[in-house]
Amino acid sequence: MSGAARALGRYFRSLGLDSHFHRRSILAGSGTGRFFTTDSNKIDEPLKVEEAETVDVPPPTPEKLLVLGGNGFVGSHVCKEALDRGFSVASLSRSGRPSINESWADKVIWHQGNLLSPDSLKDAFNGATSVVSCVGGFGSNSYMYKINGTANINAVGVAAEHGTKRFVYISAADFGLANYLLKGYYDGKRATEKELFTKFPYGGIILRPGFIHGTRRVGSMKLPLGVIGSPLEMVLQHAKPLSQVPIVGPLFVPPVNVTAVAKIAVRAATDPVFPPGIIDVYGILRYSQQKSV
Repeated sequence: MSGAARALGRYFRSLGLDSHFHRRSILAGSGTGRFFTTDSNKIDEPLKVEEAETVDVPPPTPEKLLVLGGNGFVGSHVCKEALDRGFSVASLSRSGRPSINESWADKVIWHQGNLLSPDSLKDAFNGATSVVSCVGGFGSNSYMYKINGTANINAVGVAAEHGTKRFVYISAADFGLANYLLKGYYDGKRATEKELFTKFPYGGIILRPGFIHGTRRVGSMKLPLGVIGSPLEMVLQHAKPLSQVPIVGPLFVPPVNVTAVAKIAVRAATDPVFPPGIIDVYGILRYSQQKSV
């Protein structure tokens, strides 16, 4: 044994380790992958490593987005946007599956139910991680409050009971005098907003668009609302100070494209870092211009 080996042996013994340990610690690699000890003529076989067993892990279940009123003008665009982003999409409405002969409709799970009858909503809300409500309507003041208020308030309550994480509500911008002429409509909207922030303080998002334009289907007809809406949007989005003028200011609130509303709604419903709160017309326009939307 060389002088260096003897010195190293003394060092190991000073640490309380036996001589067998230090002899096996002085290793010289060979080209064959075997290891030699300082013991004469003794060869250690290479360590055998057992291969780890492969475990099949199922892919994560996609988030389920429930769209209330998914067969309507705004709701159908929300469904399409969510499908394009790879989410599992379900819709709940009084009529169930619409008579839309388009491929995207076959990918949606259609539920039939009435928001005024909470007991009919449970199946649709089961497993829903987020909800977007596009439910609204016009008529008498009592009817408007019932549809825009009571129905949506019921939906907020059922969603909270089922552990839904986020709830997006398509509300409406203030239009000054129109708020009084359509009192039931706006009172219902604001009542829903209040309930939403009570039940979803960290996951409630309210969109307040003005006039929503795009191609709207009415029966077998398609109404190109963008013919009027697009030019107005381009002009009025840069005239925000005019919207603050008393009485006539609301006339200068810019329209928004239905595609932009759908993109923001889906993003708000599925992005956990999207901030809760109210997004007005200008916020919708700003978010829609971001590349990440």
